[in-house]
Amino acid sequence: MTVSYERRDAVAVVTMNRPEYRNAQNSAMTYALDEAFTRAVNDDEVKVIVLAGAGDHFSAGHDIGSPDRDVDVSFERKAVMWWDHVGREGGDLRFAREMEVYLGMCRRWREIPKPTIAMVQGACVAGGLMLAWVCDLIVAAEDAFFADPVVRMGIPGVEYFAHPWMLGPRAAKEVLFTGDRFSAQRAYEWGMVSRVVPRSSLESSTFELASRISAMPRFGLALAKKAVNQSEDLMGLRAGMDSVFGLHHFAHAHNAEVSSDALAGMDARSMKKASG
Repeated sequence: MTVSYERRDAVAVVTMNRPEYRNAQNSAMTYALDEAFTRAVNDDEVKVIVLAGAGDHFSAGHDIGSPDRDVDVSFERKAVMWWDHVGREGGDLRFAREMEVYLGMCRRWREIPKPTIAMVQGACVAGGLMLAWVCDLIVAAEDAFFADPVVRMGIPGVEYFAHPWMLGPRAAKEVLFTGDRFSAQRAYEWGMVSRVVPRSSLESSTFELASRISAMPRFGLALAKKAVNQSEDLMGLRAGMDSVFGLHHFAHAHNAEVSSDALAGMDARSMKKASG
């Protein structure tokens, strides 16, 4: 089971469950997450959703190297109206898959009408950032660290390009230009993280916050969330993502022409080694 689901009073807990791979996100996990989020939205008893990662790490990002990497497997598409990527070639394959599985799904989850909280420990890297960023709040353990190192692949950031809005322009450039990890405290200073707490109290702090939120009227919460999201979009978030998604795929195409593959020959091990 790549994702587990439970309800604690008015809080639904959606947990990524691939700890042996640091909760790397393959397509199976993507669609399992979507199913769990849909279940929580449809449950009238649920007021708040917590997204967690089993084990020592929240998520190490996209699955680019585990035995369960399923890039060539078809799933019922939910996020965008486009053809299946399986059986396609080149940019047709990659554009179709990433528009659905990564960018489209993250946009879909950002619009969940119930407040969502990411409960983050350990690694939250690249695609892991995307999963945290779609949540309304992020509670991070002191041991949490964050990074988007994909510029090492010659790619200008992950598919859900929210960096300038989540970090601010200068911090976004520093994170992308260096590929370095940044701490939970630094993320808090930049305004990306809501709270930083000791690892031992991560769960209790997160659920205390979720409980406080759950006391508010459900429809009021949904409208407040929509108001902030709409304001972000008016500040260019959605249009910015659209434009950068094109740059992202231009980078993939460039890599495929000048190197061994669209990831510039990098894999999970080499990316981890380069990031320190």
